[in-house]
Amino acid sequence: MTSDPTLAEEAWRQAFGALPIEEGLALREGTAWRHLPGPAPGHHAPLLSVADLDAFLATDAARAPRVSMADSRREGSAAVPRHEYLREDDRVDLPGLFGAFDAGATLVVSQFHEMHPPLMRFCRGLEQVFLHGVQANIYLTPPGAQGFRVHYDTHDVLVLQVTGEKRWRLFPDQPVPRPTRRTPWPGNLSASGEPATLTLRAGDTLYVPRGVMHDAAAQDGDAPSLHITIGLMDPSFAAVLRLAVDLLEETDPALRETFPTWRLAEGPGRLAELARPLAARLAEPAALERTALELLDRLAADRPALLGRGLFVAPPQADTRLRLAPGVLHVLVPETDGGASLRWVGAEMRLDARQAAWMERLAEGATPRELGDGALDFCQRLVRRGLVVREP
Repeated sequence: MTSDPTLAEEAWRQAFGALPIEEGLALREGTAWRHLPGPAPGHHAPLLSVADLDAFLATDAARAPRVSMADSRREGSAAVPRHEYLREDDRVDLPGLFGAFDAGATLVVSQFHEMHPPLMRFCRGLEQVFLHGVQANIYLTPPGAQGFRVHYDTHDVLVLQVTGEKRWRLFPDQPVPRPTRRTPWPGNLSASGEPATLTLRAGDTLYVPRGVMHDAAAQDGDAPSLHITIGLMDPSFAAVLRLAVDLLEETDPALRETFPTWRLAEGPGRLAELARPLAARLAEPAALERTALELLDRLAADRPALLGRGLFVAPPQADTRLRLAPGVLHVLVPETDGGASLRWVGAEMRLDARQAAWMERLAEGATPRELGDGALDFCQRLVRRGLVVREP
């Protein structure tokens, strides 16, 4: 009997289709963009629709800064002035918003994965693959219009074309290699080289690494272009090293020693001697492991919990088939005694060797009776915490 796909497997297939995971990971480590034609026009339709956006705009959650608009035809910034589509209290002014859209402005809804369960689950699945944050921004562009001029993003993105068509231009030169949010914008930056052009059609996916200059315009016709931009919010080496220094400073007195600025006039040699062993500490396995765990803890704490239970939950019985809740971000950290530390959105749980083995089996599905003596109480605790669910 074949098991149902995990949340991570579902998200991978949605985003990358039949692309092998190792090839996809190699793509993330390179600087080349990739067009992934969709298997069918409705491939991305389960994630979002124009009707979903209409329903959202009718709620009190539709307000700045989540909602914005852009029009590349404007002088200066492409951003549409807020007063044209927002009230004074930052809530959406629907007549103004509809008027701006009808006139050619693109509707942008940021972080929509926080509001829309299908996108929330999809982003969670990719987070389980990449072990970093994933977000979803929405772009609805009228036919023949363009929201943004040529630009680059400071994180890798996946563009999922839901409906309509958009013509993309991707330029070969990357004037700012591997930029992050901390990288200064050079100013008056323009694209160079002959761009590659492609039409993204409903069901297609486009992967664009950060730093790739690009723009996109909706095709003429009767239908608007609706696409989801999935932001892959991976930390840079610089960010990880900054975090590693902060964590190491808590326990290592050497990092708290005074930096002798009065020695600067003597040249860099002496200061380099002092700094070299401190820098080496950052690459030690213990420091890197602590930093990695902190990154995982922050990811679990920053994202919606997606626990496998609601306000009321019935306790499982000995023959209830259970498996790990698919949406929970968790990691088992092995301990020297054969046990493990279970890190997730809740308080850290210390597991002995037998309990750690039970967790591994629950990933595939098992009953407390199959696990053995003492497993029923353990499984009931996991169910109460939302870490384990009944198999359908």
